[in-house]
Amino acid sequence: MAAQSEGGGKDDIKTHFGTREGLYKLMPLSEYSKPTRVAYNGQANPPVKVSFVNVDDGSSSPDRLCFNVGRELYVYVYKGVRKAADLTKPVDKRIYKGTLPTCHDFNAATVSPDSVLLLVGFTAGQVQLIDPIKKEICKLYNEERLIDKTKVTCIKWIPGSHNQFLVSHGSGQMYVYNEELPCGQTPPNYQPFKQGEGFSIFTCKTKSTRNPLYRWVIGTGAINEFAFSPCSRYLAVAGQDGHLRVFNYNSMELVGTMKSYFGGLLCVCWSPDGKYIVTGGEDDLVTVWSFHEKRVVCRGHGHKSWVNVVSFDIHTCLVCDDENCEFISKDSVDTSPSLHNNIPLQANANHVSSGDSVGSSGVKNRESQSDCVQLNGSHANTNHNSTSDTRTSTTVHYTTYRFGSVGQDTELCLWELTEDIVRQPLNKTRTSTSLGSHASGGAVPRSNSLPNNSSKSNCVGNDVGFQADGPTHSVPNTVVGTTTKFATLSVADRKESQDKKEHKRNFSLASRNSDRMGLLSKSNHIKPLDDSMKLYGTPACPRLEEVPILEALVCKKVAHERLTSIVFREECIVTACQEGLVYTWARPGSIVHDGID
Repeated sequence: MAAQSEGGGKDDIKTHFGTREGLYKLMPLSEYSKPTRVAYNGQANPPVKVSFVNVDDGSSSPDRLCFNVGRELYVYVYKGVRKAADLTKPVDKRIYKGTLPTCHDFNAATVSPDSVLLLVGFTAGQVQLIDPIKKEICKLYNEERLIDKTKVTCIKWIPGSHNQFLVSHGSGQMYVYNEELPCGQTPPNYQPFKQGEGFSIFTCKTKSTRNPLYRWVIGTGAINEFAFSPCSRYLAVAGQDGHLRVFNYNSMELVGTMKSYFGGLLCVCWSPDGKYIVTGGEDDLVTVWSFHEKRVVCRGHGHKSWVNVVSFDIHTCLVCDDENCEFISKDSVDTSPSLHNNIPLQANANHVSSGDSVGSSGVKNRESQSDCVQLNGSHANTNHNSTSDTRTSTTVHYTTYRFGSVGQDTELCLWELTEDIVRQPLNKTRTSTSLGSHASGGAVPRSNSLPNNSSKSNCVGNDVGFQADGPTHSVPNTVVGTTTKFATLSVADRKESQDKKEHKRNFSLASRNSDRMGLLSKSNHIKPLDDSMKLYGTPACPRLEEVPILEALVCKKVAHERLTSIVFREECIVTACQEGLVYTWARPGSIVHDGID
């Protein structure tokens, strides 16, 4: 990789970093934080999370930014890379007593210039619905903590829904709410609805429909994060028990699992085409799992402590169609929410049988109308109420994926996943998959074929096992050269990573296998560990030497405190740290770089 002129010592905070597309620069005037800066004392505070929404008000700054710091919650007009942040005029500011905000999510399906719904979860288990623009709406759910007493770990509106949202807790349970329904004055009584390996689903046993509509019990520890697929049909859940579980949300069926190499999984994210899921957690690794092939594709080693957040950068992913390859641009991305109308709506036992929304033939018919195909690098806007087929005839697929991660080590890492990596079959030793240096012009193995599922639908056929060595399709040399140009699987050209300081927790990857075996004999929880060991050495949890190891394209210390958020936007990358600082990193070409090369 080309030399980067960051200046300062090895452990200094970086203010810019270079990639193949150019220089990313920190914008000091675009920093968002508490209006009154005080000495940092937030070790016990929840992680600082960041949420965005576009209100489409016709102004030059239509985006709204929400972030939490300690007991406080702020909503600002986000002015991007070209205008300075005005911290004296928040759209909304709230200070809570007795509980702290942990996560939040805007409802993009109902947003307007005059109103936007914002969900907020708290450490004591409550959920609040507010409108930071109107300031008229304020509803509380689980107010008396009768549903769950543990902290809210993740909260999201169900894609395309105007009134339903999903909440996960530290108890290892998730709940489906309808914002228009009450929660009741007594603890809910549940009855079994569905059960599978490692999960159970319940409904409320009441005469009238009330919240929660559904209760999901998943795994043996906390649910740390969940994410809906781009087509909104599948749900990936990352748990403290180290398992990634992927469900068909409509039929409530488990369709795939993965196990972390060590410890819990803290974060999860889907690729923009729904083919891959990236996770991160307490093993200090990022792990790429193929949704279609149900196997770990590779692991990324760059962080020196827990990985808190992973996210795909759709703006620098490489997309190919039948004619050429190009980076995704703003003109090719459809940011409108998908119309996902076949989500489970009925929860009460008296209504479930007539809902035809969980595993019924009605759902199967509706699902068959949509392929979840990503068109021109965008999320397909699929309307299940329409019978017309709005898809184009051009077949597009991703050949290079860019994703980022941030962690406890205060470092931002950027990664690239290419076809040369995803093509590697299981049980190939790591040394046989190492590519030549892409920076020094070393030889890189040329790609002779696309992945088996390159032209397949993103979110269909996932209950059928795709063969890693199945039939392939030839590609033009022009596509091959473009693909391999961005390959980043190379240990040799990242020698400086070997000089990194010792792991903060003095925990080396090489010793973890033996540590796991030791824990198996010492722990009082023999059965869960024994079950997890059954996956070790399988496609769901291969040994370190069995899959390629990604080296980070960029790995830079960008904060003094642990990083807790990363969001990729068209003109910038937004990061947040536990100190309560939200930073904006301008993309190459989005600003004048003041003479920095």
